[in-house]
Amino acid sequence: MPHTTDTSACIAVVDDDEALRESLAWLLDSVGLATCAYEDGDAFLAVPADRHAAVLLDVRMPGLSGLQVQQHLNERGDSAPVIFMTGHGDVPMAVAALKAGAFDFIEKPFNHQQLIDTLQQALTESHRTRQARSRLETLHDRYCALRPKEQQILVHVAEGMTSREAAEQLGVSAKTVEIYRLRAMKALGAANLAELVRLCVALELVDPLPGDERPG
Repeated sequence: MPHTTDTSACIAVVDDDEALRESLAWLLDSVGLATCAYEDGDAFLAVPADRHAAVLLDVRMPGLSGLQVQQHLNERGDSAPVIFMTGHGDVPMAVAALKAGAFDFIEKPFNHQQLIDTLQQALTESHRTRQARSRLETLHDRYCALRPKEQQILVHVAEGMTSREAAEQLGVSAKTVEIYRLRAMKALGAANLAELVRLCVALELVDPLPGDERPG
């Protein structure tokens, strides 16, 4: 059974060294972070993905290696940030883990403050990513709830068409285009045309302008 100090999402500690698991549980508990400890990859993967806010994962373990566990996480779409724990000779493996999407890796023996700082950074970035994903999902739902012509008008406006040009393209009056555009902007929460264009870029309805970054 995993060691846990809370019933909410916890930090998974996956390592076959019991003393290390207990040490990390004590350290993270001292800064208010709940932990769930697992002695191998199979035990960890048997727990639902939403149980963990982040993962401290050993590279070398009996059974599944850390890289194999990471592969399973990627295949099932687990978004919890992964921080690998490595021995000195495992750095090349840790680099491979970074290329596969790991947040970072730390070498044993740990500097406690470095571990805590890295973990806090991972949790902060993960929270921002989840918020951005949630905002995008809400935006997509609002877009899907629009009428087909409202959706078409949004795209034409975001592409730079005037109301008259969009009206000619759709075979409606310019006034109808304006009414639909305003209704669609209100539904998406766009306060002005520039914001509407940014939202359409975020929805991948139109390409971003050269040099622009897509909102996250």
